[in-house]
Amino acid sequence: MSFDFLGLSDDLLSVVKKSGYTEPTPIQKKAIPSILQGRDILGIAQTGTGKTAGFTLPMIDILSQGRARARMPRSLILEPTRELATQVSESFEKYGEKSKLTMALLIGGVAFKDQEQKLDRGVDVLIATPGRLMDHMERGKVMLNGVEILVVDEADRMLDMGFIPDVEKICKAMPQKIQSLFFSATMPREIKRLTDQFLKDPKEIAVDAPASTAQTITQRLCKIKGGEKEKRAALRQLLKSGNVKNAIIFCNRKTVVKVVKKSLSVHGFNVGELHGDMAQSLRTETLAKFKNGDIQFLVASDVAARGLDIPDVSHVFNFEIPNNPEDYVHRIGRTGRAGREGHSFTLTSPSEKKSLGFLLKYLGKEIQIHPLPGQTAEPVAPPPENKQNQAPRAKKQPSKTGERNKAPRQPQKDQPVFGESDQVPAFLLRDEPGEKKSG
Repeated sequence: MSFDFLGLSDDLLSVVKKSGYTEPTPIQKKAIPSILQGRDILGIAQTGTGKTAGFTLPMIDILSQGRARARMPRSLILEPTRELATQVSESFEKYGEKSKLTMALLIGGVAFKDQEQKLDRGVDVLIATPGRLMDHMERGKVMLNGVEILVVDEADRMLDMGFIPDVEKICKAMPQKIQSLFFSATMPREIKRLTDQFLKDPKEIAVDAPASTAQTITQRLCKIKGGEKEKRAALRQLLKSGNVKNAIIFCNRKTVVKVVKKSLSVHGFNVGELHGDMAQSLRTETLAKFKNGDIQFLVASDVAARGLDIPDVSHVFNFEIPNNPEDYVHRIGRTGRAGREGHSFTLTSPSEKKSLGFLLKYLGKEIQIHPLPGQTAEPVAPPPENKQNQAPRAKKQPSKTGERNKAPRQPQKDQPVFGESDQVPAFLLRDEPGEKKSG
């Protein structure tokens, strides 16, 4: 099926074709016609499935008739992070080039005065994070009684970040006659309660199982003997391989993000970082540089990078196994998008043995070892179901709020990093500038 059969206007179809898209994704095939018909939607879909275009395209056509009034947006899209909100605004700019729709972005890091000026002129599309929208509502600068379409995107992420009370207040401020679209990668009990409360006879659309990973992504494990310093050495070796066009390197904590970024920088890599402590202007600038190729490697935390839509990332590296196995799926989903080939590498140390077992059990499949010097390419399979080897339960995983893992045991002075027989080249283990010698 092509986009021609989804009910979109000719102007919008021409823009879609100009963008190089010929066939809609499964969620677009199911969601676009129903949204155009005025149905409420409950979409269960991971990032990278095309869901953003799945709601922005029909919204552009629906909102093409009518005019916005001051401080009364005609539609509202809630996103959990500034980066996701910015990406949705870029989607509207891209597909709405032939429309006359006005848009405003309410996110932190931008002056209230600039945002208020746009609201005063009237906007058709308001894209916001819950906290900043609540700030404007409490100041009396925005009214929601004129909203015709509400989108709550990444609802489960809203729950993780503590935004659900704000989302509930915002939903209650809406008019009764409204079209609501909720999207979530998973369906926790609290999100189910919210959708039952605010959706009217929704069309439910499910795309992919929660633990699914794209078939176009090759997944590899790199088993490291040692601690974080040895991991950094192995990471540098992997990045120097000739086929790494660009990459996102994920870490569990922002402190590790900073250390890994510094390590790569002092060794001459073209690298940037993305984490929650950065000013919004710097985060936006860093993302733009990575997208246009000015930065080759991006070291990021999960919170900062969740849902990022960067279409052509060749590699993803997990410097650490994520605390939540669902984050593994989200991480590697940054590569292999839109049918492209992608590659993911997960670096794992002896201290992460339990986390690795839990991840493999969650995925339900083995992952091939990427042999570094002295290793073989045997796959690592999920642990058997017995008391001795049973993977740890999810509730025993470190929390996302910054709980640290136990410090990994450092290798003995002459212990090889990559294998039992071959020693590591000396250049890989030389002291990094600015680091104290260990052991």
